[in-house]
Amino acid sequence: MRILIVDDEAPARTRLRRLIEELDGDYEVVGEAADGESAVAACIDDDADLVMLDVQMPGASGLEIAARLAELEPPPAVILVSADPEYALDAFEHKVADYLVKPIGRERLSTALQRLTITTRPQREATSERSAASDPNRRRHLSAHYRGGVQTAPIDDVIYLMAEQKYVTVRHTSGTMLVDESLKALEQEFPDRFTRIHRNALVATGRLIGLEKGNDGSTLAVLSGCDQRLAVSRRHLPEVRRFLRHG
Repeated sequence: MRILIVDDEAPARTRLRRLIEELDGDYEVVGEAADGESAVAACIDDDADLVMLDVQMPGASGLEIAARLAELEPPPAVILVSADPEYALDAFEHKVADYLVKPIGRERLSTALQRLTITTRPQREATSERSAASDPNRRRHLSAHYRGGVQTAPIDDVIYLMAEQKYVTVRHTSGTMLVDESLKALEQEFPDRFTRIHRNALVATGRLIGLEKGNDGSTLAVLSGCDQRLAVSRRHLPEVRRFLRHG
């Protein structure tokens, strides 16, 4: 379980990190953030499974950031943390996984994380083993309603899929369209056709031909038949490199 700690107080972040590292279990603190905006950016870049989120911070509150994290595809689990229990009711109205009151005890933290095992594992790289040969009824086209009609794109012509809020942009050889489907569902339906390179992006595996460095030091995927370069997150970079080396 990949965990991001968000708290505007450095000592609180340090203590929570130490508690997590002392627990038995598959827990990894992948980063820290001192404010909500940084937390959202970190989740987009690094694909945390869980965000330990302080409620009371300068700028956007933990409740506001929890609502924004819920819009990511797929969303991370969120545990809100506060010195004041009065926010608990509001917290659960935001569909957070748990609410911990400071100072957090080791046993309470361990219990909260153990409860999350089932809910966060599907957010990892869970893919079906289905293939086109074993599932002859699988779709061969994606479709979208547009101006009273229907747009379609053959799966073979899709270059990449990009999640944008509640929709997915389909870039194909003849243009683009928006489909009302989740990126995760498309990944599970077509595991043999697409490779995840970022929390919000799948690329056609057969069109992934290389990597290049961006001006800001980021790593970008090079796709055949497409001039656009797509960001590869640090989490998915090793897998993409392995694919490019071994095919």
